[in-house]
Amino acid sequence: MGYFADRVVVVTGAGSGIGRELALALANRGARLALSDKSDHAVATTGKLCAAVGFTPTVTVLDVTDRDAVLAYAERTAARYGRVEALFNNAGILHVGGVAESPFEHFEQVMDVDFWGVVNGTKAFLPYLRAAERANVVNVSSAFGLVAVAGHGPYNSAKFAVRGFTESLRQDMRAAGGRVRVTGVYPGGVLTTIARTAQFAPGIDGAAVARRFEDQVARTSPEAAARTILRGAARGDAKVLVGLDALLVDLVTRYAGSYHERVLDLVMR
Repeated sequence: MGYFADRVVVVTGAGSGIGRELALALANRGARLALSDKSDHAVATTGKLCAAVGFTPTVTVLDVTDRDAVLAYAERTAARYGRVEALFNNAGILHVGGVAESPFEHFEQVMDVDFWGVVNGTKAFLPYLRAAERANVVNVSSAFGLVAVAGHGPYNSAKFAVRGFTESLRQDMRAAGGRVRVTGVYPGGVLTTIARTAQFAPGIDGAAVARRFEDQVARTSPEAAARTILRGAARGDAKVLVGLDALLVDLVTRYAGSYHERVLDLVMR
């Protein structure tokens, strides 16, 4: 059944979108799952779907910004299964708004969930992952963690921070012998409810943003995103690009050099 068969795998943000599809794909591959989400109903639904195709997972309501709760969750998970071999830090929120119009508290909230949620999960589970014979940390950033786009100041900041944290962790784990493989994931537009549940700066029409995202931007299905992520994680890839748009962003930023902003301006227009 592949790389994840019979491995203990933790997925945060498993209640919907990419997180749910990752959980289902892992269940189909024979993984033993510990699933969490801030929504009790959503993660319970994911748990039932996974139980129908694989092992019955552990389901937990968890706020990844609550460090003490994340630490306790890691301890309980390791005690229940006796081991932890993979962690998918997937929980996150979208924010739409530029630097000028986004209040300080929006920056703080997005950083708390999108960046500190990844740090909390990684540091809580890392001792158990390092004890495994082979292990994976998979952190979900964004194509907006590869390039900054106007009107997304807090979100860009958080996702760039996830990228830097992930690359630092990968170097640390390589220096420690490479038993923990670290993958950064950079999705482009994936057709989930992320735009409907986003946080918006004052004056932004959230409904219009969500419609544009779903009608014009989100070209990748969450099922396809999950397959791409799991394939890259199993190979131990340093970077996983999800969707043609993420691939194009990566190519432009790497090969256009200092001119990439002009190219992206044309694309955005």
